[in-house]
Amino acid sequence: MILQALKEYYDRKSSEPESKMAPLGFEYKEIPYIITLKPDGTPININSTYEGQGKNKRAKKFLIPQAVKKTSGVAANLLWDNLEYALGVLLKEAPERVAKQHEAFKEKIQALENNQEQGLFAVSQFLIKEDKTEILSGFGQAWQELIEDKKANVTFQLAKDTCIISERPEVKSIISRAADSGSHKDGTICLVTGKQVSSERLHPAIKGVYGAQTAGANIVSFNLEAFKSFGKNQGDNAPMGKNTVFAYTTALNYLLSRDSGQRMRVGDASTVFWAEKACDLEQQLPNFFGEPPKDDPDRGVKAVESLFRSVENGAYLEGDNKKNKFYVLGLSPNAARIAVRFWIVDSVSNMAEKIKLHFEDIRIIHGPKERETLSLFRLLVSTAVLGKSENIPPNLAGETMRSILQGLPYPQTLLMAALRRIRTEQAVTYARASLIKACINLSIRFKHPHIKEELHMSLDENNTNIGYRLGRLFATLEKIQQEASPGINATIRDRFYSSASMTPRTVFGNLLRLKNHHLSKLNNNGRKIYFENLLNQIINDIPADLAFPAHLNIEDQGRFAIGYYHQMQKFFTKNTKNQKDK
Repeated sequence: MILQALKEYYDRKSSEPESKMAPLGFEYKEIPYIITLKPDGTPININSTYEGQGKNKRAKKFLIPQAVKKTSGVAANLLWDNLEYALGVLLKEAPERVAKQHEAFKEKIQALENNQEQGLFAVSQFLIKEDKTEILSGFGQAWQELIEDKKANVTFQLAKDTCIISERPEVKSIISRAADSGSHKDGTICLVTGKQVSSERLHPAIKGVYGAQTAGANIVSFNLEAFKSFGKNQGDNAPMGKNTVFAYTTALNYLLSRDSGQRMRVGDASTVFWAEKACDLEQQLPNFFGEPPKDDPDRGVKAVESLFRSVENGAYLEGDNKKNKFYVLGLSPNAARIAVRFWIVDSVSNMAEKIKLHFEDIRIIHGPKERETLSLFRLLVSTAVLGKSENIPPNLAGETMRSILQGLPYPQTLLMAALRRIRTEQAVTYARASLIKACINLSIRFKHPHIKEELHMSLDENNTNIGYRLGRLFATLEKIQQEASPGINATIRDRFYSSASMTPRTVFGNLLRLKNHHLSKLNNNGRKIYFENLLNQIINDIPADLAFPAHLNIEDQGRFAIGYYHQMQKFFTKNTKNQKDK
């Protein structure tokens, strides 16, 4: 199903000329250096294609013959490669191997058996020159830059041409015919198309998966005896035609490329997404869940607002969106292979509804300077040690994303991670409160569909849950202490939050006794009366048989955190109002 959807995506995009989807036998790749040749093979220049500076420095992309799969042996690419292959330059102490590499590069061009094409003829004439590196060294600075950039690839261009030689129409036709030959032979049944083909034994590498090897990794491969069956070797165990393998690998590499707008990182999972037919959701998904760029910090907010409007006015229900399939594929590295972390298929309209629901669930009151919408990255990193993304548990991000897009309850580990971080840091932040509210509301709604939400955006004085009430009570006691002893170094939150949220009976008796001491220190009688009334309102609604239980379960610990957060936000809002009145 995954490979079939990727092939269909390739077929769709390859029919759009502006999509930059490489045709059969080719790929788009950054080529840093181009050697310009006369028709007789004489080099006349070395051009660098680098653009930008520092970390933004990148070479220009060109359409080149598809890269061969390189292992420990010698395998040359056609018309482009590194300095050892393309020019026979000795960069390491292995002259015999370099000689073999350069010979393989020349043989690859000769194998095309077409010396009539002007570009191929020029390259062939250049490569047979014994003194070609001496001639190139005459270009001074350009040659030095090429030599120092040891890993750079180089290709060729004919003088007065605006394209490299592999992009010349006649050369493209020759390479396409060579790539297509043998792909229609009768053999085994292709698992994706159902047609009789000769199966591809080695599939091209997939690049761009975070944490995977830079040379790429495989999503379909058979390398050990344990993986094989019926005595078949490598790709014969999952037979697919050459064109199909090219299509799915090209489509996946296209989605994972640096310039792709249809990929994002969720924890350690590289996530790509696409639709059966073109739709806005393909381009908008990264804006919903990814971090907005620094030069456009409101991009995520605008995208979510647009999503809400589109869902509410039915835009995502128009046209084919109810039938148009939307695919989400999460990948993570596993040595030289790629593990499929999750695979989600749904219609565009259903997917939009579920994403909207996620943003409704995480909405909670917050400070005026905080972002209206939090990205998934910002939510997850709030549960990590030191707030670092590398400390997010490996499976947590993928499971959370899967829950959002499938409309399932968030993983229990997410709620536990948020509570654990609160207890460790004694800080109920905006992001953690958002996560906890969403976890509890979605869990309740999943078990009891008639309940829309249990926890509201802001303070709910009618919520009688014991965890929520105790959270409010704890926030009020802390506020009384802060006003009684301004500038105190450590509040009751720093010392007792963990115990109060897990084992209330052990600490609340002592805290209520301390409260009397703190109230007596307040000089403002109006504030004393306000706090006493507030404490009575909170405590009086708690049933006597539930007051100060010995232990709160995980969900009630979450409600405790939300009650605390809501009450503190209420205090902050009131203070702001008072300041305005003054």
